Amino acid sequence: MPTVRNGPLVGLGAQLVLLGVLAGTVGVGAAGLLAGATYGVVTCVLLTRGLRRAGAARLGPADRVTLTRAVLVGAVTALTVDAFRRPAPVALLVTLTAVALLLDWVDGRVARRTGTVSALGARFDMEIDAFLLMVLCAYVAPDAGAWVLTLGGMRYAFVAAGWALPWMRGTLPPRPWRKVVAATQGVVLAVAAAGLLPGWSTRLLLAAALVLLVESFGRDVLWLWRHRASRTRPVVSPVPVATGAEAARAASRRAPVGVTTARPPTPVGALAARPPALVAGGAPTDRWLR
Repeated sequence: MPTVRNGPLVGLGAQLVLLGVLAGTVGVGAAGLLAGATYGVVTCVLLTRGLRRAGAARLGPADRVTLTRAVLVGAVTALTVDAFRRPAPVALLVTLTAVALLLDWVDGRVARRTGTVSALGARFDMEIDAFLLMVLCAYVAPDAGAWVLTLGGMRYAFVAAGWALPWMRGTLPPRPWRKVVAATQGVVLAVAAAGLLPGWSTRLLLAAALVLLVESFGRDVLWLWRHRASRTRPVVSPVPVATGAEAARAASRRAPVGVTTARPPTPVGALAARPPALVAGGAPTDRWLR
C-alpha cells in the first residue's frame, strides 16, 4: 500500500480505538459511536484525496499533529451527540477540547520550524478548527440558544457563498488576526461548555465572540469584493517585438527569388513612439486558506 495512504488510515484506526475506550469507560452510546466513526471515515477519505491531489508522499510532521487533533475532535463529536440523550461527562469533553485547542497552536509552530508549511496542511488545520467549533456550538446551543450555531455555521456559509459567487473563491492574503479570532471562538465555546460562568455571562461572551467573527469574515468578504475584477480580467498573450535583423531576415524569406529587400533605418523618434509589447496579465494570488 502506498505511503500516502498510511497516515490517514492510522488516524482512522486511532479514532476507532479512542471511541472504543470511551464506550468502555464513560459509556458512549450507539448514536455517539456512529457519529464519531462516520467523522473518522470521512476525515480519512478527504485527507487521502488531498494528499493524492497535492502529490505528497506522506504526512508531514505538522500534519501528524493536526491528525491527532482530528482524532480528539472525533471523540468530542461522539460525546456531543451522546449528550442529546443523557448528561455528558463535561470534564472529559472540556479536557479533550482544551488539548485539541492547544495542539492547534503546536502544529503551526511545528510546520514553521520544520519548513513543512503547505497549502494542504493549512486547509486540513482550518477544516478541523471549523468542525470543532460547529460541534461545540451544537453542545452549548440547548442552554445558550440556537443563535450560537451561527458561530459554527459562518465558515460553511462562506464556502457555500463561494459556490454561487465566483469572486468569493479567491485566496485571501495571510492575516494573523484571522487566526486569533478562530482561537478565541474555541476558547469561548470551551468555557461555555464547561458551564463555569452564569448563564448571562456565558451568553455575553458568546455574543462578543460572534461580533469578532462577523468582523473577521466581513473584512475578508470586503477584500474579495474589492479584488473581484482581477479574477475576471482577461489574460493577454505577450506580443513579441522583432528586432531589425529578425525583421530583415523575415522580409528576405518572403521576397521573390532574385529580388533584394532593404530595410530603411528607423528614425530615433519612431523608436521612441513604438508601442511597448503587451505583458500577460494575471490575477493576484487571492485564493484563501482560513
